[in-house]
Amino acid sequence: MAKGGSGKGRGRDAASRRPGGGSTAAGKGKPKASQPRKPKPAQPRAPKPVPVEPPLPATFTFGAIPGATPGRWIDTWNDRMPHTRLDFVPLVVADQRRALVEGDVDAALVRLPIDKDGLHVIPLYDEVPVVVTASDSHLTAVDELDAADLVGEVLVVPRDDVLGIHIPGAVAPRFAPPADTAEAIATVAAGVGIVVVPMSLARLHHRKDADYRVLRDGPTSTVALAWVADSTNPAIDAFVGIVRGRTANSSRG
Repeated sequence: MAKGGSGKGRGRDAASRRPGGGSTAAGKGKPKASQPRKPKPAQPRAPKPVPVEPPLPATFTFGAIPGATPGRWIDTWNDRMPHTRLDFVPLVVADQRRALVEGDVDAALVRLPIDKDGLHVIPLYDEVPVVVTASDSHLTAVDELDAADLVGEVLVVPRDDVLGIHIPGAVAPRFAPPADTAEAIATVAAGVGIVVVPMSLARLHHRKDADYRVLRDGPTSTVALAWVADSTNPAIDAFVGIVRGRTANSSRG
């Protein structure tokens, strides 16, 4: 046998027996140890934008119908919003929607019902009806009255009536309706009939010669906060928050 061929064979065999020998036929070797990946540096988070509330206007015009008592809310406004003057405008019920829609007031306490088209309206509280009569009337002998107690009484209904009152068995007066509630109460104080109004109006027009009693089954009157929906502004939001009892640290939204 030729020496050259024998030498080559021994060389290949020796290579395959060496530890870690690179035999291409086997195709196997110790895998390289994987290196741990370096963590990516944390990206700094962008700070959250702080919401900026629009500034309040210099003046907030607020209206209220007779009998409404917004005094505590106005006092709170003056304490919290010293840089925005609150101008108070008395309203009559017949004019309450026009004053809002035409911009005479930014917001108002109104009596329901009111045409709510284009308005935001938040009902606040209901007023009980009372019967106002002369202080020496037999009707003042009890603490509360029912409609049945008023049968045969002359029912005076002023032109600014807000209840749409109807008492079965009551008698219509033979004179023209009084111009307003104050005149109607003066009329019944003289001993002519009765008038039914929300309690706040009886208190507003209190007289020494007149008295009132709760009418248990009479219609209530709802007082609400209203403003034009398209005219909402920071001042209105702030006043709504006060009415709803938000604290000074609460958001206006």
